[in-house]
Amino acid sequence: MAKRGDVRPVVTMACGDCRERNYTTVKNQRSDPQRIELSKYCSRCRGHRLHREVR
Repeated sequence: MAKRGDVRPVVTMACGDCRERNYTTVKNQRSDPQRIELSKYCSRCRGHRLHREVR
C-alpha cells in the first residue's frame, strides 16, 4: 500500500489530441517535479501521439 506523501506516485497520461486517458505510470517527484510528456500509442487516434500527465 502506498504511503502518504509517497515519492513515486501513480500518474495518469492523456493523449494530447483526443484527451483520452489511456496510460498510467509512476514517476519520481524529486527528480522530475514538472508534468511529464511521452510519445505513446493512442488507440483512438490510431497512431503515436504526445501523452501528457494529468492530475
